[in-house]
Amino acid sequence: MTKLTDQELLEELKKRFDGNLKTIQELRVLTEELKEVNKKLEESEALKSHFISNITNEIINPFTSILGLSKTILAVKKEDWKKVISMVSMIHSEAFNLDFQLRNIFVAAKIEAGEVVPEILNVELKPMIKNVIDSFRIEGKKKNLKFEYSFECQPNDGSKFNFKTDPEKVKLIMANLLSNAIKFSYENGIIEVRIWNEGTMAKFMVRDYGTGISESNQQIIFDRFKRLDSGINSLNRGHGLGLSINKALIDLLDGKIEINSEVNQGASFLMSLPEQEGESEGFSSDGNEFLFDEQDVF
Repeated sequence: MTKLTDQELLEELKKRFDGNLKTIQELRVLTEELKEVNKKLEESEALKSHFISNITNEIINPFTSILGLSKTILAVKKEDWKKVISMVSMIHSEAFNLDFQLRNIFVAAKIEAGEVVPEILNVELKPMIKNVIDSFRIEGKKKNLKFEYSFECQPNDGSKFNFKTDPEKVKLIMANLLSNAIKFSYENGIIEVRIWNEGTMAKFMVRDYGTGISESNQQIIFDRFKRLDSGINSLNRGHGLGLSINKALIDLLDGKIEINSEVNQGASFLMSLPEQEGESEGFSSDGNEFLFDEQDVF
């Protein structure tokens, strides 16, 4: 057996020490990564509980109201028909909100399952967006809000402006933006909706003059894994899906969304969507009615 010299022994000890030090450093990095994963799992679990709790309220409360109001209507005497009109209006509002929330929930589930794909049609944007705005007018009237709709798209040949995109997804995106604008507008306010084009890029702007969004919250409002500060936490109608769904759908359509807001100065959301390439799957004159048919109301 060869006897190591002092120098060789020191070199061997140094090699083993360096190896152990590297292992310890790798373990530390791994430990930090595991801590981060565990933190995200805890946040996800907390949000899951919060989501389920709020979803339960969003579904059960409207159903309870609808059933209760319907039962009351059945008991109303013929001479009290004015009460019926008031209760029918309340039923419409509850059913409208329930339908709107269920649409978000179903789309969120499809996004999670990776089942959302663009269904491209040749769309006439002007009536389609107007239909979405009209579907929210009753909700807007509760706060005496005025809608100002400006359509400035200019086709190259002077005909109607048609745009290849997914109408159902664009309508849901606009509905979420309008819902937020209504919720955070002050009484007697204005909500502006402006549509224009820059070449083959369509621009959609929704602006309100309400409570606004703080700079810190602007960084996380599109992230469904982040909970916002008090006062803005219910931005997306309680369950926090609206804007995160918007971001996912806009990404799917190769677009982008920007926000410009100050606290108590309102908020402006700007969505930019490129026209989809290739052949469309058909033509949509107005993208069909969004939510309820408001034709007889307005």
